[in-house]
Amino acid sequence: MNFKVGNIFKGDKVIWMVLLLLCIISIIEVFSASSSLTYKSQNYLGPISGHVGKIIMGVGASIVILNIPCRYFKLFTPFMLALSGIMLLWVLFFGEKTNDAGRWISLFGIQFQPSEIAKGTMVLVTAQILSAMQREDGADRRAFKYILIIVLPMTLLIGLENLSTAVLILAVIFLMMFIGRIPMSQLGKFMGLGILFIGLFIGSIYTLGSLDDSSKEVQSESVVNGVVKKENKKNSSPLHRLGTWKARIDKKLNSKYVAPEDYDLDKDAQVAHANIAIVGSNIIGRGPGQSVERDFLPQAFSDFIFVIIIEELGIIGATVVVFLYIVLLYRAARIASRCENNFPAFLVMGLALMLVIQATFNMLVAVGIAPVTGQPLPLISRGGTSTVINCAYIGAILSVSRSAKKRAVKIAV
Repeated sequence: MNFKVGNIFKGDKVIWMVLLLLCIISIIEVFSASSSLTYKSQNYLGPISGHVGKIIMGVGASIVILNIPCRYFKLFTPFMLALSGIMLLWVLFFGEKTNDAGRWISLFGIQFQPSEIAKGTMVLVTAQILSAMQREDGADRRAFKYILIIVLPMTLLIGLENLSTAVLILAVIFLMMFIGRIPMSQLGKFMGLGILFIGLFIGSIYTLGSLDDSSKEVQSESVVNGVVKKENKKNSSPLHRLGTWKARIDKKLNSKYVAPEDYDLDKDAQVAHANIAIVGSNIIGRGPGQSVERDFLPQAFSDFIFVIIIEELGIIGATVVVFLYIVLLYRAARIASRCENNFPAFLVMGLALMLVIQATFNMLVAVGIAPVTGQPLPLISRGGTSTVINCAYIGAILSVSRSAKKRAVKIAV
């Protein structure tokens, strides 16, 4: 039996190359940016070895999923919907909090964010509805209603703790509906509702939110051996994030020039050290492993990994990363255009848009264009199960490239 690498890494070769290059960049830059984790753990290889293990698991997940014919993905929809709904409700009431946001669930010692699974679930459901309700002149008008009935409640559950992810999902679903030929009048209503929601949301933030909401603590009492003990716990109200969002909006809208000597590094550490890292790159970069700001920049290995890439690899390195995401989206569009059936085409475009839009969010935050959010750079940032799940989404794209029925090419005579 002849062993060939091509028998394992099936599907679109360009997608595989993009995934490989992003993983290599991830390992190099996360290793460099994890100095704070190395110091805390007193283990030089511990943080990066765990990350490499997640990448290997992710590539393994990609290989498993690409071997599943894409037509079977429809069978997973009811299960994924039920699982996502249960997990989102669970994390809302019992989720573990990190940095004042309850987004995580721990299961058998594994911590993960249900929103990562819910994102893919909503793309899967939207692709299935759009494909099932396609007509010669576009999508059936009822498709819009069915999509919103499923997407809006799940997005609301996510938005209570992770607003940026909710906005990302709505952007992806809107683009999928546009590609799926939902009537423009309905898309206009969707945009109108979105603007109205944003207005009401910002109004509620300034009405109910307080800049110190995120730091408020709820005091509880317990009796142990007859002694009353008081414990301080973070505010667990569903609206406890309003103060955080208000502070971020105020910071972005009221931004003005501050002299370097007057800048408060303690108050705006992320933005300040990100700017210092970008300027310190001197265009050409300091070189791999030579970052200075990794020791001062919070979440340098996650939310702000793109800043470390700029500091170490310069403008050229940052451009290469941007180019890889563009290639991913382009190849996904090519794969979708060759599909004879609508479902795999909509699915592959939805997954690619989700990864690329999230990457765009992260990069805009890193360079100071967008307000700070908690969006990691997909396939590069150090993450837990998010790395594996994003690789699984790549596996689904590869499955479509490999197993979807191809559109017949007409040759003019």
